[in-house]
Amino acid sequence: MAASRRPGRNHLFIPGPTTIPDRVIRAMSVQSEDHRSPSFPELAKPLFQDAKMVFGSTEGTVILFPSSGTGIWESALTNTLCRGDKVVVARFGQFSHLWTDMAMRLGLDVIVQDEEWGTGADPQKIEEALRADKDHAIKAVMIVHNETATGVTSDIGAVRKAMDAAGHPALLFVDGISSIGSLPFKMDEWKVDCAVAGSQKGFMLPAGLGLICVSQKALKVAEGGQGGGSNDRLGHVYFAWADQLNANKGGYFPYTPALPLLYGLREALAVMKEEGMENIYHRHAVLGEATRQAVAAWGLKPCAKEPKWNSDTVTAIVVPEGVDAAKIISHAYDRYNLSLGAGLSKVAGKVFRIGHLGDLNELSLLGAIAGAEMAMLDCGMKLTPGSGVAAASSYLRENPLHKA
Repeated sequence: MAASRRPGRNHLFIPGPTTIPDRVIRAMSVQSEDHRSPSFPELAKPLFQDAKMVFGSTEGTVILFPSSGTGIWESALTNTLCRGDKVVVARFGQFSHLWTDMAMRLGLDVIVQDEEWGTGADPQKIEEALRADKDHAIKAVMIVHNETATGVTSDIGAVRKAMDAAGHPALLFVDGISSIGSLPFKMDEWKVDCAVAGSQKGFMLPAGLGLICVSQKALKVAEGGQGGGSNDRLGHVYFAWADQLNANKGGYFPYTPALPLLYGLREALAVMKEEGMENIYHRHAVLGEATRQAVAAWGLKPCAKEPKWNSDTVTAIVVPEGVDAAKIISHAYDRYNLSLGAGLSKVAGKVFRIGHLGDLNELSLLGAIAGAEMAMLDCGMKLTPGSGVAAASSYLRENPLHKA
């Protein structure tokens, strides 16, 4: 017999995709149109300029691809590097592992700096590697800003200071897929050369639109400046920046764009402007801390090894020895229609994750905390009923989401 209808909606608290604001959903409900029409640039052109706000940039160039964030990883590497180029990668979670794997498969010479899962990039080790590279063979440093597998945020400003201290010209590539639009991101100040983002997280859109903000330095490298012109340049066609930028000048794209997502992006940027980026950052900081207050009240710990690593977009919660986190996740979904993030790779079955990013407020988060708490109790975990909700709600009552 088929299952009966489940009342209410699914409560989506994975670290992306995130819940889409209703007004953004309405904005994407559009009929197909001619993307070569004379009026199309009225939609497209402002997006390239307005999106810079979210990256913390006035000097960068925004390029939009019909792609997930993984494709934008590839665009950053293939437009700027040559086969055999050395790159430094800090690896401390599933997504930094995947970006490392991509670099290797593309033919780059990858210097991997492995860090303990639950920690992040080590600026001192990066500085030491760059100081030792007297011939400047290292062409790029690759950092995942916010590692969703472990709930860890790395200090990109400190990485930039380390690179400057070493006096090294390497490019700085940053995966900001689960941070940009939610956590403070200062592309120009940190001198990030390629900042990678995806539509499905802080931008509050469906997956399928990849965004990259590129520095003038990286554009010159891509055009054949520093180290360019080699026959060993990594191949790129679909992800070619030059093709995009040539078409973007007139407000067009070199191939068919993801039209509803462009309308959605326009509305999402309007939402973000109305709230203000500083308010968005503060809201995420409050919601992140409220989640950690709940975790502490449950007698549990986050996967992040120290408070300095804590992410304000996702908390990975370590379950006690002998408890299968996957069962908690499954039960939360089946019984309470709550979607929690699963543990990945090294932490599979050891953690579950609460994503607290995008379009949410106090009551949204408290629903997720209550559901996670009930699921843990149902699965036999020993904790005081209501403890997490009480701790989080007490913190939220004392800490408004927006600064006065």
